[in-house]
Amino acid sequence: MSKKLLVGLLSLLPFMSPAALAADEKFVAITQIVEHPALDACRKGVQDELAERGFKVGENLKWMYESAQGNPTTANQIAKKFAGEEPDVIVAIATPSAITAAAAARNTPVVFSAVTDPLGAKLVKTLEKPGGKVTGTMDMLPIDKHLQLVKRIVPEAKIIGTIYNPGEANSVSLVERLKKESADAGLVLREAAVTKSSEILNAARSLVGKVDAIYLLTDNTVISGVEAVIKVGEQNKLPVIAADTDTVTRGAIAAYGFNYYDVGRQTGGIVADILEGKAPGDIDVQGVEKLELYLNPGAAERMGVKLDSKLSEEAKEIVGG
Repeated sequence: MSKKLLVGLLSLLPFMSPAALAADEKFVAITQIVEHPALDACRKGVQDELAERGFKVGENLKWMYESAQGNPTTANQIAKKFAGEEPDVIVAIATPSAITAAAAARNTPVVFSAVTDPLGAKLVKTLEKPGGKVTGTMDMLPIDKHLQLVKRIVPEAKIIGTIYNPGEANSVSLVERLKKESADAGLVLREAAVTKSSEILNAARSLVGKVDAIYLLTDNTVISGVEAVIKVGEQNKLPVIAADTDTVTRGAIAAYGFNYYDVGRQTGGIVADILEGKAPGDIDVQGVEKLELYLNPGAAERMGVKLDSKLSEEAKEIVGG
C-alpha cells in the first residue's frame, strides 16, 4: 500500500459511520431481579472485572442494565427485550432473572450469578461443562455453619424462624435444606411465607413469641425489605441473624457468608472468557468458597444479645453501632 493511499484512508476515519468504528465493541446486557446491596455489589463486581480484563464501558463495551424491581413478570419482559437486542452475553443476577433469561435467549450466551441451585432451577443439567449456552456462579449457602453461628449467638435457642418467598425457586430449595439441617442441629424450624416486600413486616411479627431467633436466607424478596424484620427484632428483643453479609450493615446481628462483590468479580471473569471466544458450555459452573464473618454489636445490644468476645476476634468486619 502506498504512503499516499494510507494517509488518504486515515483521513477518512472521522467520517466513518459509528457502526464501523464500533465493529470491535462488545455488548453485555445485565438483568437483575431486584436492587439491594448484595446484588448491586455483585453487578459492580462484574463490571469491574470486565474493565480489568480490558472491556471498558464507553470505550469498547456497550453496557445495558435493567432491574425487575422484584416483579417476575417484569423480569420476563426484560429477558425478552434483551434477547431481541442480541448482545454478546446476557448476565442474569439471581435465580428468577436467570430462569427468564435462559428461557428467552436461546441463541445468546447467558451467564448467571448469585444463583443458589442451578440444577434445581433447571438452568443447567450438570455443573461440569454444562453444554449449551448457559453457565455461571452459584452461591449455595453453608447452612450447617450458619446454624452453628445461630447457636453461638443464642445458645438457648430451640426454635428458629425464617421468612421466604415460595415463588422463588432458590428460596424453596434453601428452605428444604434448612429443614433438614435444623433437625440435624436439634432445632425446630418455623416458616413465614411472603409473596411481596409489603408482607414482610407482618410475617416477622407472626414469628414473635414463637421463635427464639430469626435466621434469614438469601431470599431476594425478603432481603430487599429486610429493615422490616430488623425493626421487629429490635422492638421485641428477637435476634436476627442473616446469611448475607450486607444485611449486617442494615441491622442484622451477624452473618457468615459471601462477599457478593467477589461473586460478581468471579462472574465477570466468566463473561470475559466468553467475550474472548470461549464457549459457555465448556465453562464449569463455579461455586464460591470464601466465607467471611460480619458482626454488628450495636444490633446485638438492641436485640438483647451479648456477643461472645471470641466472635469479635474471628470477624472479618465489625459494622454498625
